[in-house]
Parts: sequence; structure tokens; C-alpha cells
Amino acid sequence: MTATKLPFAASSDVGDLIACPTCDALLHERPVAVGETARCPRCHTVIEAPRALAMTRIIMLALSALILMVAAIFFPFLELEAAGMIRRSSLLDTVMAYSGGLTEPLTIVMAALIVVLPTTRFLGLLYVLAPMAFGWHPARHAAPVFRFVELLRPWAMAEVFVVGVAVALVKVGGLAHISLGPAFWAFVALVIVTVLKDNFMSRVTVWKTLDARRRS
Repeated sequence: MTATKLPFAASSDVGDLIACPTCDALLHERPVAVGETARCPRCHTVIEAPRALAMTRIIMLALSALILMVAAIFFPFLELEAAGMIRRSSLLDTVMAYSGGLTEPLTIVMAALIVVLPTTRFLGLLYVLAPMAFGWHPARHAAPVFRFVELLRPWAMAEVFVVGVAVALVKVGGLAHISLGPAFWAFVALVIVTVLKDNFMSRVTVWKTLDARRRS
């Protein structure tokens, strides 16, 4: 793996400019070969890191994430046993627990952040990347869809939900016997798959590929 630094843009440059997502430095864009890593010369943030078969891997991870999401929603998430009583709940039960009265808006927010937005991101990535992975032209409106997917990225909080569940389990552990259901492990796997997908994806490379395929 070769690491290179993109040059700073001169004041006379009017095209082929790219901004560092971390420090906003304007850099002069240049071709980056597969296996190379282009970094910002100011803050060393990775700007572009194209990898062989990266799109295929992202598609496979997105499909895996969708399957895991279905399992996380409908399979038993937790089982609590206290005083001879057993209560099983799924992720759907957890979301619907706040569906009455003044807490109803909380139901909508929870469903959006831990289910709807992550699922929308996975479906959007499949829509954008699948045609290009097969060597076809981008799907219609692929660029706006990818831009929307990127806007959703900070709001898809499946990993935050897992951390919250872990904290709650520590507090409840002394009051009842807790058994983790298959949906819990599916959700943990979903978070891991999401992290891997984000690490594989070079967003600058996706934008370059979209632009090149649209012109060809």
C-alpha cells in the first residue's frame, strides 16, 4: 500500500479542486491508482483510497446488513427472568413500548435512528453501487441518492443503541436474570458490518466513478 499526499491548490487553480473533509484545505486533485492512499498534506486525513473489488465488497456487506436488520427486528432480543416470571422482547417491542401518550414522538425517533435510516442507507448504497459493480452505467438519479445516503450517515445510530443497551444491561443485571437473544447478536453483527462497510468505501472514488460512467 502506497501513501501519497495531494498537493495544495494554487491560487490560480480554477478546476479539479477537492476540499479536505477534516480541515477544509483546498487540494489539487490527481489520479490515484488502486492500492494507493491519498492524504491531506495538512492534517493527513485519508482523501481517497481505491481498492480492488471494493464496490463488490461494499455490496456484499450492505446485503448482509439488510439480512441482519430483519433478524434484529423480528427475533427475540432479550429475555428477562425475575420472581419466576419470564418476559421476552424483540427490537420491535422495544420501539413500540413508547408508542402511547406523550412518548409517541420518541417511538418515531427511535424507529428512525436505529431501523429506518440505517436500512435506507443500505438500500441507497445498493442502488448506487450495484450497477457500477457490474460495469453498467449508473442508475437514474444515482448521484442525488448517494448524496442523500451521505447526509444520513451521522444520523444512523445503530451503534449508539448497542452501547445504550449494554449500559442498561449492566444496571439491570443485578435485578433479574438476563438472556441475550439471537436478535441482540444480529444487531451487534450489524454494527460490525456497518463499520467494515464504511472503512471499505472511498467516497471520492465513488464520486469519480459516477462521473466517469455518466460521461462514457
